[in-house]
Parts: sequence; C-alpha cells; structure tokens
Amino acid sequence: MKKFIVFLKIYWLRMLIISFIIAAVIGSAFFLYYCFVNFAALENFSRRQISAQMALLLPMFIIVHLVSLPIMYGMQYYFLQGGNIGKIKIGKAHTNVKWDDVIGLETAKKEAWELVKLLKDRALLKTIGGKIIKGTMMIGPPGCGKTYLAKAIARESGLPLIPTVGSEFVGMFVGQGTARMKSLFAQARAMAKLHGGCIIFIDEIDSFARPRGADMGFGGGRLDQNATINQFLTEMDGLRNTENNIVIIAATNVPEDELDSAIMRAGRFDRKIHFTRPNLKERQDLFKFYLSKIKIEPAVDSNILARKTVWFSPADIDNLVREASLIALRDSRDTINMKDLSAAYERVSFGQKSNIVLTDKEKLSTAYHETGHAIIYYLVHPTDDVMKATIIPRAGALGYVFARPAEELHCKDREHILAEIKVSIASYAVEKRKFGTTTSGVGGSARSDFHAALRYAHAMVWNYGMGKSGLIGDFYALTSNKFGAHFLSEKTKEILDNDTQDILQTCLKDVDKIISENWAAVEQFAQELYKKEELEYDEIEAIFNQFGLKPVLRAESKG
Repeated sequence: MKKFIVFLKIYWLRMLIISFIIAAVIGSAFFLYYCFVNFAALENFSRRQISAQMALLLPMFIIVHLVSLPIMYGMQYYFLQGGNIGKIKIGKAHTNVKWDDVIGLETAKKEAWELVKLLKDRALLKTIGGKIIKGTMMIGPPGCGKTYLAKAIARESGLPLIPTVGSEFVGMFVGQGTARMKSLFAQARAMAKLHGGCIIFIDEIDSFARPRGADMGFGGGRLDQNATINQFLTEMDGLRNTENNIVIIAATNVPEDELDSAIMRAGRFDRKIHFTRPNLKERQDLFKFYLSKIKIEPAVDSNILARKTVWFSPADIDNLVREASLIALRDSRDTINMKDLSAAYERVSFGQKSNIVLTDKEKLSTAYHETGHAIIYYLVHPTDDVMKATIIPRAGALGYVFARPAEELHCKDREHILAEIKVSIASYAVEKRKFGTTTSGVGGSARSDFHAALRYAHAMVWNYGMGKSGLIGDFYALTSNKFGAHFLSEKTKEILDNDTQDILQTCLKDVDKIISENWAAVEQFAQELYKKEELEYDEIEAIFNQFGLKPVLRAESKG
C-alpha cells in the first residue's frame, strides 16, 4: 500500500489523464449509442437535415481541437509542472555502466568507491556514527568521464539515478527555476521512498550555480538565478537525517572558485572529485578497451597509440577509434589497421583535408616554412620529438609539423620555454634566408608563429621573473583591476618590454646560426617535403641522419 501511495505521488498526473481519456471514450460510446437510437426514430427529412448539419460541423470540430489541444498542453507544460521540469527522467535512468567499464579514471574511482560503500552498507555508516556524504562535486575537463562515473556509482550502489542538466533550471519566466528545483527534489524524495534511496545527478551545474549578484534591471534574470540557487541550497539543507538515502552528484567543467561559495561550503558538497586527462598507462588501457569492441589487425599496437595521444581525454580516444572504423568502412574493409588509426588521429587533431589548391610557389614557400619548425624542433627542443611534417592543407592551415613529448609534462623550465620560442620563429628565419621575405599564409601562419613566440617571451618576463634586467614578480597583478586602473610605472613597463624583445632577438640570433650551419639539411628537407607533401617519422630521421644530425632529446638521454 505504501509503494502504491508513492507511485500515485509520482505519476498522479499521468494516471489522471489516462482516467480522463478512458472516461471520455466510454462516455462518448454511450452518447453515440443514444444518438443513434434517437436518430433512427426520426423521419427521413429530419435525418437528412441533421446529417447535412453534422457534415458541416465535423471539419470545424476537428480544426478547433487541433488548435486548442497544443495550447492546452503548452499551458499545462509551463504552469502546472513549472516549465520543462517534465523533461527530467523519473525512475531508473539507463545505468548500464559497470564499475569495471570505467577505465582511465583510477584516482577518481578510488574517491567514488568510498561513496558507493557508504550507500551500500548503511549499517557500517551507523556503526562509525557518521553521516552519508550528501553532495559530491565532480570537477574536470570535458570528455573525462564524469557522467560515465556517476552512472557507474548508481549501478554499483543499486539505486535509481535521476539525471538532469543545469540548464533545465534556467527558464524564460521568473520563478521557473525555483519551481523546477522544488519538483525535482519532491520527485527524488518519492523515488527514495519507493526504492530505498535515490541519486540525483546534475550535469553542468555551473549553468545556474554561478556566484549570486545584484540584478542589473534586465528582466529579473539575475534575481531568478539567485532564487534558483537559494532554493537549491534550501533543498540540500532539507535532506535531514531521516533522508540520508538521497545523494546529489554534480559535475562541472569550470574551476571551483567560479561557483557560488555557499554551494561549495562544507555540509553541502562535502566530497570533491577532481578529474584529469589520462596518463600513459590509462591511455593504454583505454585503447585496449575500445579496440576490443572492433576488429583490428594484429599489427595494431595500443602502446604506440597511447604515446601518440598525449593530453587526449577518454572521449577523444573513443572518437579516434570510431573515426578509424569509418575510414575502414569507406574502404570496404571489416578490419582496422594502424594506417586507419593514424589517419583518424590526423583528422581528429588537425581537421579534415582542405579543398585549398596551392600553386607551386605557395607549396615551395610552405615547405620551407615547415622545414624551419622541423629542424629546430629536432635539434633544439629538449622534450618533443618530430613525428610528421606536411604541406597538405587542413582546417585552414597550409601545413604543420607535428611533435609530441614522450609523456605529459606539467612544469616547464627556462630551456623548454626558449625552445618553444625558437621553434615558433624558425619558420620566419628560414623563409627570410631563402626568399629574402616572409609570407602570411592562409590563417596567418607567420602571425600565429609570432603570436606564440611573443606570448612565451612575455610570460617569461612578466610572470616568471626570467628577464635580463632581473626584475621578478607576477606583474600582471599590478597591471589592472576591475576599474581599469594601472599601478605599474612607465619605466617599469619599458624595462619589461625591453626584456621581452631581448629574449625574442636572442632566440632569433640562435636560430639564424643553427640554420646557417645546417643549411644543406634545410634545403634537402624542404625539397623532399615539397615533392612528397608529407614526411613521416622514419623519413624525417633518414634525411637528418644523412647530415649527421642527432636530436637533442636523444643526445641528452645517451649522455
């Protein structure tokens, strides 16, 4: 009986509508029968007259109902249910994600497993005198498995999951967000009574959980957001000890300090799970998992793929494998090889091949441009290895040099940053030496190279205290505030700007010297790239080995 009452609380509107439809059908049947009996008793003239009138009224009846029913449904949709809260799925969502299927999130899984144990073993919780973790916030970049892990938590704990999105609580009318929030928690409480517990998952909670502020007079939107946050906080605080069977899991891509501080305080979201992109071992596991679902050739090596996809998220890896499947399908093959996966990698990372047709002069100029990047990468960069060079246009760029470190690096020293600057301006140096001038390129190649170099040099001086003058400090802290005031003297800014330009000019001199000493290798590489349009890792190695050049990365490791 108790479950039936809870069922009525959740589905009362649907049952009311169904009952009304059944009653209407039965009533209409009796009415039609009554009309038919009386109609048969009339004279012929009266029957013909009534039939003619009905023939005229029937189309009008149909048209009126076709127009009125959507209007009535819309009114019920917004006013009776508080807007599109009806979109929130009530009942068990698709929680078919097994715990072992969550791969590449080992640290996050350890944090989440404690929550699962407490949800499964209430007796243990009471023994230690603790309380259930009321709220868990998942913070991290997109595509790293926050939603996936939430589904696995629900399945492993055996509780129903109510998934929703933060934008569900941002409505057109003032008060809709509050109404939807009340409805969500009311339904969650009913589900918890029905199933013994319930998990609410709010994805992209930052849609409504940004810091509260004063309304600026634009239709009350800010006040509505404030009211939505207040209602959310009230509902969370309303989860009393007798309602420890309701847990809220939220996910966001923004940093923690961009959310309202009241939401993040202790007692609401007590557990914070931080997600990061997978490391080398986790990427290997991810490739093995996704490749096991398709047919692959024996030569496919997940270890090579994992080393190639530094900084890829689990979603990126999944997308790469699916793209490789499509490439094999277009070639009418049912198995995937390494060539398919390499082509998929380029498509995912650099975009589809462009329909831009270069003239011979443009191709030659682009070949020398990319050669500058390649040779400095090869000879100077302490961590990155040159994997590929191409002058086939993709996504608006005329060409690119692809280099990747052997593993993720989270801290860059002075040598690494200077190498990045030298790689960026090397194309300018080679073009100027070969042609006496430089080019812009489609998408502003020279401009983007200078932009990267200037950004690195500027950060060295203004942020990291690496300037020639010896000035130290993060000078951005004094450049401006919310009112636009500046607190740096003109003399200090001049010194910092001079330090920035000194770094750029020094790097350019070093690059010019390296290019001058190895000009024969530059010419050979550029001509090969011009002819073949693409050079792979082994071909790049072979060209530079002809001139006895060794990459600084391997030279240091041997020394």
